[in-house]
Amino acid sequence: MEWTTAEAYKKLLPELNERERRLYLGTEALRYGYGGVSKVHMESGVSRKTIRKGKREIEQGIHSKRIRMMGGGRKKIEYTQPGITEALKKLLKSNTKGDPMRLLRWTNKSVDRITEALKQEGYTISAYTVYYLLRKEGYSMKANKKNIEGKLHKDRNAQFEHINEECERFLSSNNPIISIDCKKKELIGNFKNNGKKWEAKGEETIVNTYDFTSLADGHAAPYGVFDILHKKGFVNVGIDHDTAAFAVESIRRWWRSDGIQSYPKATGILITADGGGSNGVRNRLFKKELQQFVNEIHIPITLCHFPPAMSKWNVIEHQLFAFITNNWKAQPLTSLAVILELISRTTTKSGLTVTAVEDTNTYPIGIKVTDKEMIFMVNGIILSLLNN
Repeated sequence: MEWTTAEAYKKLLPELNERERRLYLGTEALRYGYGGVSKVHMESGVSRKTIRKGKREIEQGIHSKRIRMMGGGRKKIEYTQPGITEALKKLLKSNTKGDPMRLLRWTNKSVDRITEALKQEGYTISAYTVYYLLRKEGYSMKANKKNIEGKLHKDRNAQFEHINEECERFLSSNNPIISIDCKKKELIGNFKNNGKKWEAKGEETIVNTYDFTSLADGHAAPYGVFDILHKKGFVNVGIDHDTAAFAVESIRRWWRSDGIQSYPKATGILITADGGGSNGVRNRLFKKELQQFVNEIHIPITLCHFPPAMSKWNVIEHQLFAFITNNWKAQPLTSLAVILELISRTTTKSGLTVTAVEDTNTYPIGIKVTDKEMIFMVNGIILSLLNN
């Protein structure tokens, strides 16, 4: 049976007296070297102060023979100030979140504010001790967690199974499978971009205090096309509206610059997309523009939309956009040229490459597709299928 270091400490330390424990843990910290005190603290649960003292005694050759009697030393605050734990719980009760049946809870009150509130009730306590009590009672700091997907469609599973079957079919025939979506629009200008980057001491990047649209030189709409089979990204960066026409133009540009070279014998194209936005399931203009593109290249396109509230399953989000965001973190997007360069320089160890192009076309909004146009388009598709 093999024990972990933490299990070994748990077995051994109770058999040693105070002095022996201190010297033993100090020796372990010295053996680890840099960061040894923290490592021993994490593994043994003994305070850093005690471990540092043992380490110092070993280094200086000072070995105190004094051993406190059982029960000696400073009493815990729960004994010296009875009721403080209950007062803390009462203070947090109205501001506590979490499942009462679970041990883990959290609060959004700061340690300093809790300390001041307890002092006003007559307790003598420091912020450090408040932190100790919070941890002991199972509280911790937590950020928001995205996990609520919204109302689920009753046929969600069937939709995903259909998409998977289509992907398997296109994969077996070596036909392109692309994931499409438009990344969040970005203001062009000297604005703050989230994240941090390495800079020399004394240097820092100064940006505008406010992210007002009036201070921007326009905005960029990066529309992405991700080739799932070859793990290659294509981003068409527009400066106008994110419309259905812009979405299809992005697909068209991908095909002309990369798709036709990667798939010269393609007999079909599979597109996976979110259910909303410029490439939405109810967007008539998107269907019309896509059909016009099919008429141009004479290759059928199969379009699969993800179920509602399932956009996080779109491959492009975490295999292309996430890496672009990470690559340009803390870099002000001062011009369209800078945006194109940063996107094009996005790579990963797994082989991702990205091509970025500029799109200066205008894409007017508010274009309507009538019922008559839709019927005419559907009839044309049916006739084409019958002729083939």
